Amino acid sequence: MVKEKKSNEKDFGKELNPQAGYSNSIKDFHSVKLTKIIEENPNIKTFYFDKQIDAKPGQFIMLWLPGVNEKPFAFSNLGKNCSITVQKRGPFTEELFKSRKGTILGIRGPFGKGFETKGAKNAAIIAGGCGIAPLKPLAEELKKNKSKIYVSLGVRNKEYLFFKKEFKKLSNELKIFSEDGSVGKKGYPTEALEEFIKSKRIDCVFACGPEILLKKVFDICEKRKINCQLSLERYVKCAIGICGQCAIDDQLVCRDGPIFSNEKLRRLKELGKFSRNAEGKKSCL
Repeated sequence: MVKEKKSNEKDFGKELNPQAGYSNSIKDFHSVKLTKIIEENPNIKTFYFDKQIDAKPGQFIMLWLPGVNEKPFAFSNLGKNCSITVQKRGPFTEELFKSRKGTILGIRGPFGKGFETKGAKNAAIIAGGCGIAPLKPLAEELKKNKSKIYVSLGVRNKEYLFFKKEFKKLSNELKIFSEDGSVGKKGYPTEALEEFIKSKRIDCVFACGPEILLKKVFDICEKRKINCQLSLERYVKCAIGICGQCAIDDQLVCRDGPIFSNEKLRRLKELGKFSRNAEGKKSCL
């Protein structure tokens, strides 16, 4: 197990994460202190920062655990109470879950292109698993724009469900699906999309989650000739478009995405078929 290196705010101007491939100027990093940690369920926690970060829904940061590594995470709250919501599923997140209120971490960003909400009057939000988290600030922005919001959330089982109360308040209609039927309806969140399109005059679909789910959303939107914006995931290392690790066809998720609209999605032959591992090798989804 990797031992966490002790650090304080002064260290962030001198110390460099060797995985970042980035200069060690203080302006490239921000130190943040954890002000609150919420256990959403046994597998997922929300970590709140003490600094406001100017970002759009869908953008991400690189979170640095001193002495461990850094990983990308999208925002689950914006404004004065910025946060990320994380599922424990590997050595990095296991170390992060050991953090306590007052822990100092490092961040770079925000990076990437966010969601565009202008013109969305009747919006559908389709989310699966961890993809639920970055769609909450999107729903909040749509609510401010007085858009009607129809939400479908999908999880493995009831233990993995989170932000139910928040989406219930933000949406005009909320549907929940689980793979085992332990919460909501047994099935997948895309099942509600066709219904929303038929009955709610949906003019834009926003989605985040497993890529197989996203490919299904895209196919439905193309068939129905509806605009969609999907948040894609790849193995991000540098976050500034240099290493090419996060490539999907000729696009870089960190620079050209992570939010992709219909026009770019149509050109992605790898969508729903291949991903890339830490070494950059293709693997079937």
